[in-house]
Amino acid sequence: MIALTGYTDRLSAAAGEHIAFKISSSGSEPAHARLVRIRSGDPNPKGPGMKFEDLSSRFTHTFPSRVQRSYPGSYAVVERATTLSPLQAITIVATIWPTLPGSGDQCVLSRWDSDAGVGFALLATPRGLALEIGRTTGTPLRIETGKAFRPRAWYRIWAVVDPASRSVRVGQKPLRPEALSDDAGEAQGPLDANAAPDARRPVFIAAQQAQPARRYFNGKIEDPMILGAAVSDPTALAFDPAKLPLQAVAAWDFSRGFDGIDIEDIGPHRLHGVLVNLPARAMKGSTWTGREMRWREAPRQYAAIHFHDDDLHDCGWETDFSFMVPADLKSGVYGMQITCGSHQDTIPFFVRPSAGQPKAKVAYLAATFTYQVYFNFIRGNYDDAFRQRVKEWGAAPNNPQDFPEFGLSTYNRHSDMSGICYSSRLRPALTLRPGFPSFNDARGSGLRHFSADTHLLSWFEAKGIDFDVITDEDLDDYGLDLIKDYKVVVTGSHPEYHTLGTLDALQAYVDGGGRLAYLGGNGFYWRVARSPKVPGVLEIRRAGAAIRTWAAEPGEYYHALDGAYGGLWRHNGRPPQMLGGVGFSSQGQYEGSYYRRLPAADDPRVAWIMNGVSDEVLGDFGFSGGGAAGFELDRADHTLGTPHNAVVIASSEKHQDHFVAVPEEVLGIYATVSGLPIDKLIRADMTYFDAPHGGAVFATGSITFCGSLPHNGYDNNVSRILFNVINRFGELGLTWK
Repeated sequence: MIALTGYTDRLSAAAGEHIAFKISSSGSEPAHARLVRIRSGDPNPKGPGMKFEDLSSRFTHTFPSRVQRSYPGSYAVVERATTLSPLQAITIVATIWPTLPGSGDQCVLSRWDSDAGVGFALLATPRGLALEIGRTTGTPLRIETGKAFRPRAWYRIWAVVDPASRSVRVGQKPLRPEALSDDAGEAQGPLDANAAPDARRPVFIAAQQAQPARRYFNGKIEDPMILGAAVSDPTALAFDPAKLPLQAVAAWDFSRGFDGIDIEDIGPHRLHGVLVNLPARAMKGSTWTGREMRWREAPRQYAAIHFHDDDLHDCGWETDFSFMVPADLKSGVYGMQITCGSHQDTIPFFVRPSAGQPKAKVAYLAATFTYQVYFNFIRGNYDDAFRQRVKEWGAAPNNPQDFPEFGLSTYNRHSDMSGICYSSRLRPALTLRPGFPSFNDARGSGLRHFSADTHLLSWFEAKGIDFDVITDEDLDDYGLDLIKDYKVVVTGSHPEYHTLGTLDALQAYVDGGGRLAYLGGNGFYWRVARSPKVPGVLEIRRAGAAIRTWAAEPGEYYHALDGAYGGLWRHNGRPPQMLGGVGFSSQGQYEGSYYRRLPAADDPRVAWIMNGVSDEVLGDFGFSGGGAAGFELDRADHTLGTPHNAVVIASSEKHQDHFVAVPEEVLGIYATVSGLPIDKLIRADMTYFDAPHGGAVFATGSITFCGSLPHNGYDNNVSRILFNVINRFGELGLTWK
């Protein structure tokens, strides 16, 4: 358990808006909070250092310590079921697709009173289907089939409680039997006088009770139904939304409301419920034929919800204090520094100007969608040597590999090996901390995402460049109006994930005369979705050929939250080259090389970019992998949308042997989409192009570029190149120093 951590209810705010802080502190003394401005988040003693501006004169707060816990695991709860009188005769039917059937008792559906020990719980167990019935005295009655489920196979399951015959029956039937598999069967037992088969309690689906929930189900559940009668042949019951059985008490149709967390009961009592911890929706069900890939066109074929014992949405922590952004607080990247005894944590947040009221000519676009998609990524590289470096450097001490209870990244998999497709910001994000290293980088600091982007923040400070800060979420909420009045919009090192709204706003900005400086690699790559019904959540479906850590199942390529096709923007007709001039081409380990200046750099249209730079080799240094061109590389390609007026100023070379072309570029052993040899795809292109109405785009084509800016006290050739670009794009009139 982490001694001190927390999260906020939002990542950004403008003047007059509040940010709520939710803290867990195990200390015996009060905790303290103070406001800081984050100027640099590189803990490397050879780098720019950890730099915080103390703003405790603007805000401090002391509050009692208390422990607040996280409870992962998804399920549905139907509170309205408490209005039903306890049932006597009961039939329960459902269709399930268990993914970890051997991992213990897992509840499919229950109505259980844990205090009185009465009610029922229908369970998928290592020995097949089981029904537990509470007793007024003694241990629960348990009947089970004794037929083990096959993983990832569909089963129709049922349970019948018949007071008239004083019997209980359970049964399971595979929808697609497999030769030599003994996985179908039924069992029967007596219902004794002490049995109390129902309770006036909520119905739970995929768990037996609320937090801390018990017996989570791993897998898909479809069409659960409860009848107030003892049906003689449950296998004959059909879940037909147009005509339910007369005895139906509740029938939950999961093919409705994909974009939210509500579940709808189409039965007579309208026992609607709510999903907890975001199980996956728009999942193909037992009736999926493969003829329709879009759930909107055949929703009943997607009437399954995939539950997991490690899902996490909103930790639901109580607020310890709130901070209202003062009207005179400069837009920037801030942190609330929390201390209790010897423990400390810094929770970042962003202060943006009010919509349509820019305070600077330069806007820095913080890649909060990308940060969020990567939240709590367990990379599996946090070994003893890495821990020792973190300790010696005084880096952010908490790694998600040690604390998985705060939910994982969409780059990880669930315990049943299915891909994690949702990421919420309503939880402690251990990777969103200044000084958090992602790699034990032998040649640099090993930073990625937020911490890596502070290299750019510190460069702004060093060069005296005034800037406002906006976030991806702000841009998606407010659109073009938020950025249209800035002279230049600047990205950080890795703006990878975008919604249709953010991509449209940036494209409209450039097309309308705006200037964009894209300072990263593998940007504008994946499509993500949001829904106003589930605030704070992003969804990703990893469809199609791409660099990815898991693959979406066939038929599950469309987002639940917006119904749009997932995967790469390239596969949605919007290759990154169309916006930034370059697009993802190659990836290797966390190492960097350099650019070589090309003759085109002397073209009069772009020669100003190289003012004060006479070197041919550019960026053969840096705090991200040791070089400005590394890890993930973008290249120009006219066939993918790079404008024909684009000038490639420099290209990288001499990359390590582990660099490979990305899958979407490769057709076979030797063939590529572009027709280029595979080795020609392994490069980063530094480019410039003119856009309509006076707009322009400069791109570096490399994730590690910003890591080279602080080298030699910010006095180096890539720093000078960027200064020339931002000074001209922003019409700043500054002098290099």
